[in-house]
Amino acid sequence: MSFRKIFRKSASAILKKYLSVPEQNKFAIDPPARILIIRQHNQFGDMLASVSLFRSIKETYPDAYITLLASRENFFAVNKNEFLDRVFVFDRRKMTSPGYIGQLKELLSQNYDLVIVPVTVAVSITSCLLAAFAKGKIKIGPRSLNNVPNDYSFVFTHPVDLNWIKYPDAHVSDFILDIVRPFGIKTKNFSSSITFDEPDKTAASMFLKGVGSGSKDILTIGFHIGAGKPQNKWHVEKFCDLISRMKEEYRFRFYFTGSSADEVEISQVRQKYGERAGFFINREIPPLAALISMSDLFITNDTGVMHVAGATSVPQISIFGPTNPFNWAPIGPSKYFIRKSELINDVSVEDVLDLVGITLKRLK
Repeated sequence: MSFRKIFRKSASAILKKYLSVPEQNKFAIDPPARILIIRQHNQFGDMLASVSLFRSIKETYPDAYITLLASRENFFAVNKNEFLDRVFVFDRRKMTSPGYIGQLKELLSQNYDLVIVPVTVAVSITSCLLAAFAKGKIKIGPRSLNNVPNDYSFVFTHPVDLNWIKYPDAHVSDFILDIVRPFGIKTKNFSSSITFDEPDKTAASMFLKGVGSGSKDILTIGFHIGAGKPQNKWHVEKFCDLISRMKEEYRFRFYFTGSSADEVEISQVRQKYGERAGFFINREIPPLAALISMSDLFITNDTGVMHVAGATSVPQISIFGPTNPFNWAPIGPSKYFIRKSELINDVSVEDVLDLVGITLKRLK
């Protein structure tokens, strides 16, 4: 056993003496008035995949006030989300600030009827500890994940065993509901959702006015060529070849989305296309979703923006490599993915072009 595991086990044993709560066997709960969801771990794509959980809670308890404790890395994914009443950002950098500590303590002491720590790919010790310090009647969280015990399950009144291995092709938006299904909290709608308003739509419309021709008989197609993980990046040259091949068959204006993290890829296509393409870079999630919703097709790598596009009704093609698309690809009508192997560049330009043809044919 590594030193880190030994330390974690020892810390868990010590904290258990002070933070453990009696486990309850009753799964029927009274309708809660105040609910706290703690999901301060994982990236913004994972947060968007949690929308089905937020929806299920709001559908089951429409009058409940729902607070989400998120992080700097993922809170912007659910700005303006229709199922949440408040989003609080947990920021480790501010933990030395008395003012911020006061705000966090005030948040955790709100007398919640229900505290939930959802889990998908990993158990967060920080989330468990935040749940321990939260004032709540019922606390739901993982007892184990994929047969691995959670050393901090003692903070929950209702610890739940979660096992994605049992159903390896289950979609994340379905699996995340396993934490609340024992309580009768469920939904039939597993799609994601991003709320954007008129200013977001205006920003997107103004951007599109400067991209190519505004003719009504021309398509608008977006491309996201970056990714958080190098192994999830389809070669930029393949994207460029795809665009050239598409230009032979279709009339369209096109744009690229991205952030500073995609600087290398954006620089390459900016050098190639210049003013012939639009560049919607370093924008917030709601206007990005508004822009994609105004498009006819969006083609993307397997990354966070894929989930943003997945929250719209726009036809979409997602290119996958090592990740299981049955777990993570956007779901819904006109949402397509393509994967050949764990190497994303095994996907050929012809593979994507064929899928583009099928997708655009259905638009007619």
